[in-house]
Amino acid sequence: MNKSEFVNYIAAKNNCTKVEAEKVIDMFTTSIIDALGEGEEVALIGFGNFSVSKISARTGRNPATGKEMDIAARNQARFKVGSKLKAACNK
Repeated sequence: MNKSEFVNYIAAKNNCTKVEAEKVIDMFTTSIIDALGEGEEVALIGFGNFSVSKISARTGRNPATGKEMDIAARNQARFKVGSKLKAACNK
């Protein structure tokens, strides 16, 4: 399901307009991105937890040439599934 299909789904399920549904999706995603960018963790009980993990620097290999290369350290977004979401996926 892409974003426009998801907007239609939310609008139909919640008896609202597509514009309102898209605004809600945009507010949610922007808020999660901003919070993670500030180093915060977002915990939605039953749905899951969004957090940031530090990935350390390492040496990798270019698959095309086989040459070794350095991969810089970085932060990566993580999502841990909550119990209600896990249960809904395993009905």
